[in-house]
Amino acid sequence: MDKVRVRFAPSPTGPLHLGGVRTALYDYLFAKNQGGEFVLRIEDTDTARYVEGAEEYIEEALEWCGIIADESPKKGGKFAPYRQSERRDIYDRYTEQILKTDYAYIAFDTAEELDAIRTEYEARGDVFSYDNKTRNQLKNSLTLSEEEVQQLLDEKTPYVVRFRMPVDRTLNLEDIIRGKFSVNTNTLDDKVLVKNDGMPTYHFANIIDDHEMEISHVIRGEEWLPSLGLHTLLYEAMDWKAPQFAHLSLILKPEGKGKLSKRDGDKFGFPVFPLNFTDPATGNISKGYRESGYLPEAFINMVALLGWSPADDKEILSLDEMAKEFDLNKVHKAGARFSKEKAEWFNHQYMQQKSDEALLQILKSSGLNLMLPDDKLLKVIHLMKERATFPVDIYENGKFFFEAPASYDEKAAKKAWNDGTSGILQELAQHLETVEFSAENIKQAIHDFAENKGLGMGKVMMPLRLSLVGELKGPDVPDIMELLGKEETTVRINNAVNNFK
Repeated sequence: MDKVRVRFAPSPTGPLHLGGVRTALYDYLFAKNQGGEFVLRIEDTDTARYVEGAEEYIEEALEWCGIIADESPKKGGKFAPYRQSERRDIYDRYTEQILKTDYAYIAFDTAEELDAIRTEYEARGDVFSYDNKTRNQLKNSLTLSEEEVQQLLDEKTPYVVRFRMPVDRTLNLEDIIRGKFSVNTNTLDDKVLVKNDGMPTYHFANIIDDHEMEISHVIRGEEWLPSLGLHTLLYEAMDWKAPQFAHLSLILKPEGKGKLSKRDGDKFGFPVFPLNFTDPATGNISKGYRESGYLPEAFINMVALLGWSPADDKEILSLDEMAKEFDLNKVHKAGARFSKEKAEWFNHQYMQQKSDEALLQILKSSGLNLMLPDDKLLKVIHLMKERATFPVDIYENGKFFFEAPASYDEKAAKKAWNDGTSGILQELAQHLETVEFSAENIKQAIHDFAENKGLGMGKVMMPLRLSLVGELKGPDVPDIMELLGKEETTVRINNAVNNFK
């Protein structure tokens, strides 16, 4: 088999969607599994929809995910340039070549003329298509004489290049994921290959670049499956060997039918983009997974399993482990339903695998006012990470480590505090004055105090927790007290006693 070369070829028309990340990931995993190469190519011929900063966003997002291209606009490579806008001379050469075959022709119909024809068809209840049934009645090089065509060209009349779809041919096509199927060319129209500004459309530029860059496998979304017939014929027209194709199923919305969209993310409260994206036109910010607190390893693990199952139904895999196992033949034909809960589950799993030191660095870079030295922060992380889904949860759920409670949960107070509680805690505070403040010593001291007073542990521990935390939650009380220190512990007990007078 020839060397495996795959490409991810996004258009810089906005942020990279979850589905785009998955396509790039499957490209990357397949290339690494086969000892091949992964190419990032930017398809920026659609100048009308170009969004400033989108290309940089795509590159940064892929890097955050750990999906590193072997060749790209930034990295370069032997098949540079990797932006379609910089490959015009290559496309011009192949435009001349295909126009010498029977597979393409020049069409001079204006947009206004075609709109008028569409209106006529609609009035009759029909749908107009520029195809093998209508092209011989339209203004193109198939119906005009050579002299008329040359005159129009000499007059600089705008034109497009169209593909000449064969009449009534059955195309036997094959897809790695979906198997074999057939398409009759009478159902396909004469697509524009080159626009009137001289730039190729996606269809033509795509196959030229894939041929020039020696792409062996094209992995893309199922929305491109209807184009497979045209693309196969374009390879035939150019007398080139076609790559193998694999069309990925949709990522489905959490509920109901259809493709996952930004609207679903807004409705159910989760991102659909890997990073925050600021729309340059409106200034609106779309939330990203990175800024929402997801770890890149967790995010990419979650994305990988949206349509592919590794052996033994394993769920937690590193990027390297995924690459070793990845098989295009095991990618699912059916759509994969996105689950916010599952995404959070993955993040929780990876949070537990992170060292306290690694989580400390993440927290310190998050912009939070942590107000504690590193040694104490490491202890907070150690106590709180088991309950955390996101790094910020360590701070949010453990705020009592950073500041004394300003109020006390009413429900908890009714449960934990009665007429004799203030006296019990005041005595406990005195008892703790002589204790060396380690969690082990504190635990023993509280136990001895309760036993000597003939009190159940709940009578002491519940109001003590409420005093320290403001609620009946958090890790073991002695651990909290050790971290707060004797002075702060005493202050908080006194604050609670004064509050419940």
